[in-house]
Amino acid sequence: MAEEAPQVSYEQLALIEHEFDEIDSEIMRKQYELSKGAYAKRAEAVAKIPSFWALVLEQAPMEVDQYIQPTDSQIFAESLVSLNVSRPELDAGKSNGSSRSLKIRFEFKPNDHFEESVLEKEFSHRRSSDGWQGLVSEPVKITWKKGKDVTEGLTDGALALWEARKKKGDMKATDSKEYTELKKKVEHWNGANTSFFTWFGYVSGRRWVSAEESEAANKEYTEKLQAKKNGTAKAEESEKEDDEEEDDQEDDSEVEVHEAGEDLAISFAEDIWPNAIKFFTQAQESDDLSELDFESDDEMDEDDAEGGDDEPVDIRALVQKDGKGRKRQSDVGPASKKQKK
Repeated sequence: MAEEAPQVSYEQLALIEHEFDEIDSEIMRKQYELSKGAYAKRAEAVAKIPSFWALVLEQAPMEVDQYIQPTDSQIFAESLVSLNVSRPELDAGKSNGSSRSLKIRFEFKPNDHFEESVLEKEFSHRRSSDGWQGLVSEPVKITWKKGKDVTEGLTDGALALWEARKKKGDMKATDSKEYTELKKKVEHWNGANTSFFTWFGYVSGRRWVSAEESEAANKEYTEKLQAKKNGTAKAEESEKEDDEEEDDQEDDSEVEVHEAGEDLAISFAEDIWPNAIKFFTQAQESDDLSELDFESDDEMDEDDAEGGDDEPVDIRALVQKDGKGRKRQSDVGPASKKQKK
């Protein structure tokens, strides 16, 4: 009779998965330090290229592009000066700092839509008391000029709820007028059908997790992990963990203004930021092809053309081509009500 293969427990698989996570974190740490010099050189070079970052965002992958509306493209084309992605907990030299925490900074020239010259969104990688992990962020204040709020009041609403909860001392409170008002707005508007700038109001894909809660949860997680490694974890503890995950219903999705906020932040950090030159080059190649098509179409009209220097590139036309002329969802009716995750 053939011997039965030894069983592999869930705990063993979890330990292996944790090991992979630790490797990924260490790779990010080393890559971040090694690439600082190259990014500094790139920043110096691209600062001399007009509308560099607007063209980069024009060629952004679908994960980002789907949230950039025509008005956003115009704002970027006319006023976006620079973009920077950093990992603040590594910059702070924290020994236990998360390499997954991010800071994304946009610098603008004066424009017709908002007062700020810098919009900076910081994301902290946190663990909740029931084991959930993800990026959380405080809503960013945007001072919109009269009649120019492209987020339909969502960023103001997110900030109002944040401040009301903070004043009350309960970041889970749902009994305020700010909560009710924002919930109504989110039922009709969200980041998918208003503006890219709604992303600055993002808080969490689930709920806010404080630094204190995360620190305690990480400590508990480390202790349980060590117990599993030592083979001293109790079966009832594993069952308790499962029950906590199943019973926990804390979810702020009804008032989350940009439910893809975390994914968008990661796309900026892992795709847009490291591949900016590639996207810019693609934009230039697309422009060259468009120019060739234009010249071919106008071969018979050469007599009408005036001599002299080449005309400057109309960047606004560039960034609104190939899909940027689409209607946003709000132009064709309100979004369907969001479902709780």
